[in-house]
Amino acid sequence: MASSFSPDYIVVGGGTSGLVVANRLSENPDVKVLVLEAGKDTSADPRVNIPALWTSLMGTEVDWQFKTVPQSGLGGRTIRATQGKTLGGSSAINGQAFIAPAQSEIDAWAKLGNPGWDWAGLVPSYKKSYTLIPPPDQATLDHLGIDWINDEYRGTSGPIKVSFPGIIQNPLCKAWIDAFRGLNKATNGDPFSGNSIGGYSNTATVDPETKTRSYAYSAYGVPTRQRPNVQILTEVKVQKILLTKTPTGTVRAVGVNALVEGKTATFIPTKEVILASGVYNTPKLLELSGIGNKELLEKHGIEAQVDLPGVGENLQDHLMTGLSYEVADGVMTGDPLMRQEPEALAQAQKLYVENKVGPLTIGGMQSHAFMPTPNMMELLDKFPRTQGANAEYYDIVRSILENPSSSSIAWLLFLVQTNLHEGGKSFVGSQFLPENYASLGCVQSRPFSRGSTHISSADIDAEPTIDPRYFSHPADLEIMARNIQALDTQLRPSKELAPFFKPDGKRNHPDAFHVGDLDGAKKYVLDTATTAYHSCGSAAMLPKEKGGVVDPKLIVYGTENIRIVDASIFPLIPRGNILSSVYAVAEKAADIIKGN
Repeated sequence: MASSFSPDYIVVGGGTSGLVVANRLSENPDVKVLVLEAGKDTSADPRVNIPALWTSLMGTEVDWQFKTVPQSGLGGRTIRATQGKTLGGSSAINGQAFIAPAQSEIDAWAKLGNPGWDWAGLVPSYKKSYTLIPPPDQATLDHLGIDWINDEYRGTSGPIKVSFPGIIQNPLCKAWIDAFRGLNKATNGDPFSGNSIGGYSNTATVDPETKTRSYAYSAYGVPTRQRPNVQILTEVKVQKILLTKTPTGTVRAVGVNALVEGKTATFIPTKEVILASGVYNTPKLLELSGIGNKELLEKHGIEAQVDLPGVGENLQDHLMTGLSYEVADGVMTGDPLMRQEPEALAQAQKLYVENKVGPLTIGGMQSHAFMPTPNMMELLDKFPRTQGANAEYYDIVRSILENPSSSSIAWLLFLVQTNLHEGGKSFVGSQFLPENYASLGCVQSRPFSRGSTHISSADIDAEPTIDPRYFSHPADLEIMARNIQALDTQLRPSKELAPFFKPDGKRNHPDAFHVGDLDGAKKYVLDTATTAYHSCGSAAMLPKEKGGVVDPKLIVYGTENIRIVDASIFPLIPRGNILSSVYAVAEKAADIIKGN
């Protein structure tokens, strides 16, 4: 198998970033690319393709099913760390939200020591990855408050199809926009300009023609697979990168060992090994191959080929939580579908199959807001400034948070109940309440807390030790608690949203009635906060002396020809869902590799 196809590049991971890079490199017919993916091809699976079915994928065979160590910041709870294990990776199983980062945080990537990785340097890569397809009719544009699209920042020819999931038949979409206008907090610009704050109708990676998920495999992988200069292998378990020392003291990747159909195979690249295995598996593979913190490697009986202590460090993620309120009679939500009520399922299937409309066309959310937290400087002054190696990171995050035109949190509307106290496979839970609910949620934008992910053993089958250290910085809890409080005391009672909820309606949990005061809000957050599935940063693009793993060309320090192109390289987590930035980084990575 290894001899019949001699690749220039071996891409380890056929997920979101790996398929982008494979596609772009193989545009040149003289370049041979081999993609090794651990998961299966699930491109015909309706759970992948139908937008509303995404939560049914969590905790299944298309999820690595990792989990964190018990989190002291969350009262000892263990959090599921979902990652896609299929062609397309996490872009095949996520809630499809396509959210823009902010200019300030991408500019911070450059300030941290990465020339060329500022906002101006990345905007072309964002635009290159997607095509924004707005609703064709003025009535829907008005209903969703879409008056902000700025053509300077809009993707017009990229492979990923991006549309607005909100529909004119859903009055809550309009109520969300009207509520933010009433609070004088409607978006003040196109989020993709990198400079916006306020509420708006968000976009999603759904093809508006077919009403199916548009993701890395459908958009980048399918055309790539048809090229004779590409091989994409699935169900391949990569065990280690084979390294050889060079006369200059660095190491060179000379092959990749993997299990294919139960047999060991060695794949040999003529040029590079490109890691796109995701935030947990990329550092794991480096460590298993002898690249990482020497002490940790020796503890597990692995000879250190490159002593690189930053591997697996700098792990960042967003926590989210939400409150579910019983809706007024007649308000349509996704609860009957979640409860698998036969009549609701039959009606939804009929609408989807016959007309490509109805609840099955909508994934995670349709309504979003970037929000500041009032009195931020005063709030942060309550806590001592972080010292030592983390001081620069703290100062950059703080400088962004203190800017009044910057967001510290995202607010969102989710048209179904969330049973967060359950801690099940997915945040919607499995013990569904009989009533219908709409949920108001909040997601961190720029947490101070950072953690790590490392191998737990030299055994390829052992799960990594994932420790995000959620709420290890006390300001993170303060910010989140104040925002769950604001959702309950400011947004829900707004005159535009209030009529959609029963005045004395039920809530998802007894504690949801006590978030109006700060202590009650903190307890609720500590009991319910869970991952928003935005983990990144575990092989950071930073100077080596700052804990970096890759340089601005994405080459792993101490190696000649190993690059990383996935979310592991983010030095600082962007606001919102990170999908758009994963695509952009992969596009830029491909351009960098082609330039060599």
